[in-house]
Amino acid sequence: QVQLVESGGGLVQAGGSLRLSCAASGRTFSTDGAGWFRQAPGKEREFVAAISWSAGITHYADFVMGRFIMSRNNAENMVYLQMNSLKPEDTAVYYCAAGSYYSASPLGYRYWGQGTQVTVSS
Repeated sequence: QVQLVESGGGLVQAGGSLRLSCAASGRTFSTDGAGWFRQAPGKEREFVAAISWSAGITHYADFVMGRFIMSRNNAENMVYLQMNSLKPEDTAVYYCAAGSYYSASPLGYRYWGQGTQVTVSS
């Protein structure tokens, strides 16, 4: 089992920044992929970013457009999502996920955190 705990969400004005953190514990050696997804009210969960724990390769959704940066700290089993130039449409619950490989599909992840709310005001 892998446990994931997100933190760092909150309320921010449009144009502002937030840094989300995800702490992983348990059998983390069984996973090589970590991802961030988000879900807004009434919408499906969508891919935001993913990273390979071992190679550090990242992949982003098109709507990120260079505004977000995903990184990881292998020694501390942490992944981060630095979000800049936030827009009201970025408002959602953001989830951290872990799986065998990094993927843009939620089906690629076995473990999920509880989520952290991000609200961007206009």
